Amino acid sequence: MLVKQNLETFSKQISKEITLVAVSKTKPISDIMEAYEAGQRIFGENKIQEMVNKYEALPKDIKWHMIGHLQSNKVKYMAHFVNLIHGVDSFKTLKEINKQAKKHNRVIDCLLQARIAKEETKFGLEFSEIENILKSDELALLENVNISGLMGMASFSSDKDEVSKEFQSLKTLFDKMNDSNMKLDILSMGMSGDFKLAIKNGSNMIRVGSAIFGSRNYIV
Repeated sequence: MLVKQNLETFSKQISKEITLVAVSKTKPISDIMEAYEAGQRIFGENKIQEMVNKYEALPKDIKWHMIGHLQSNKVKYMAHFVNLIHGVDSFKTLKEINKQAKKHNRVIDCLLQARIAKEETKFGLEFSEIENILKSDELALLENVNISGLMGMASFSSDKDEVSKEFQSLKTLFDKMNDSNMKLDILSMGMSGDFKLAIKNGSNMIRVGSAIFGSRNYIV
């Protein structure tokens, strides 16, 4: 019952306008089902094969989000069911998503991942690259892809001012694109350790794992 209790406690900390993605990577089916029975329907995974296995084993009204770094050659394995892809960081990947979505007569929602952290290990596009993609004629030709928003991961830091600045920079870009009639709906920022700062700076979708499922110390 711990997952259910954690979920209920956590849900009280956020408004209904915030979409909660329960990050279930490395967690067993039993934990996901406990969250499901408590009403959670959106789950995030960072490895495609693990997500595929869970999709096949779990109720089909679950919305699966791919939140990890995405390799183009693996898109085909999830194209028939994935609900939202968070970490798109190249136009090449967008083209592959479009190609695979077309095979299943689907339009797949995607978020462009922006590089907002100072850490070199973080993936993502520069802001100028995002603007170029969103305004490109090539994007308009990808009929089976929908750019529904932006995603960013802040630095893993105890400096709350720095983390807030990183979140705010992406919110500024998000607003700028919408002012240009881009019609972006989702701003995915914030995880277990920084979701409150992310929401304060404009996030409307957060990705939370350990605060719901506990620490990750075993593999499925």
